[in-house]
Amino acid sequence: MSAAITAVDLSKKYRLRATDQPYYFTLRDTLSAAGRSAALRLTGRGGPRRSATDEFWSLDGLSFEVQPGEVVGVIGHNGAGKSTLLRILSRITDPTRGWAEIRGRVGSLLEVGTGFHEELTGRENLFLNGAILGMKRADIRRRFDAIVDFAELGAFVDTPVKHYSSGMYMRLAFSVAAHLEPDVLLVDEVLAVGDLAFQRKCLHKMEDIAGEGRTVLFVSHNLAAIKELCQTSLVLNRGTLAYRGPAAHGVAAYLTLTTSDALAQARGTAWRLLAVDGHLAHEAVAVVSGQPFTLSATLQCDTTFRRGRFTCQLANATRDLLIAQGVDSRDVHLPDVDAGSYDLRITFPGLWLTPGIYSAWLRFNGEVGSVSRDFDSPPVLINVTGALEGEGKSVLTAPLEWHVEQGAARAALA
Repeated sequence: MSAAITAVDLSKKYRLRATDQPYYFTLRDTLSAAGRSAALRLTGRGGPRRSATDEFWSLDGLSFEVQPGEVVGVIGHNGAGKSTLLRILSRITDPTRGWAEIRGRVGSLLEVGTGFHEELTGRENLFLNGAILGMKRADIRRRFDAIVDFAELGAFVDTPVKHYSSGMYMRLAFSVAAHLEPDVLLVDEVLAVGDLAFQRKCLHKMEDIAGEGRTVLFVSHNLAAIKELCQTSLVLNRGTLAYRGPAAHGVAAYLTLTTSDALAQARGTAWRLLAVDGHLAHEAVAVVSGQPFTLSATLQCDTTFRRGRFTCQLANATRDLLIAQGVDSRDVHLPDVDAGSYDLRITFPGLWLTPGIYSAWLRFNGEVGSVSRDFDSPPVLINVTGALEGEGKSVLTAPLEWHVEQGAARAALA
């Protein structure tokens, strides 16, 4: 089977300084500067050439394939090259090196209101945007009511879009792109504009599109949505492909990258040797849901702190804080923390966590003189596993005991 998307050595270079001339230069200034530059080159006194440091590679040697019907999440920090990748695949910009090929009709949703004309109404822009995306007028008429209903525009469909909010722009743009029935749908982080109910509606629509055997490439910082919607993931790091594989493992790989960056930046007072159940946290450590586990770490202090306090924190994949608990001063009194090394051991009871990727980290707070300082450890990645793996939409999965009664008949479910 031919791949729906193929990228080979895909690279894109940008210049950090497009010109050395200020924007207010007139035509006379420009011609005069060009004459002086030519004279200097002829006399061998030309200025220094542009440095290679003025060049920035947004993508550098990216190669991958996406199969038909595959839903792929693209993850990476800001500036990793995610939006550049989608612009190249949408033929908005050309690569500096390499090539990409998409088989089938493409629907793109990269920016709110792309292809809209502010003076036209929602109805007129619907027909205009549909034509730009390759829909025939008869097809647009046939799907018109479904598009408007999905976009929740109602009576506003005949209002000029210049009066629309950003959310209304996005709802109409997504609705047109989704009802195009594309073979490949490219979606950027634009869904963050909508409210929670519409975001959920969009995710369900993309699930329906994928269920029909169509291909979706989804760029998002919402790691929970990536895990829920996508089968596989691409993790980009500084324009290169850092990981390609199952979505849950891709989330772990992305969090590992952030952990590595934090470790590289640690200086002076810092945490060292973080481990879960004795396993050093170089990658996600497996823990069975409902089973206790132990987090251990070493804090290296480069000075003496007053009123030292330790805090342990646990968060899910979207960095929602689940636990933030400090040392109880009635049990451990730390008036001063002298310079040196401190070993800590924190035991977690069996937590009712839904299987997935979580992160735990420690924080030390102390005073130097009159200044209070915080030191956070890099997060430890915890891969919670269990019988319900892949089923959970919530954070907790408690061992509930159910009793269902109907008249005299009783059934006990555990």
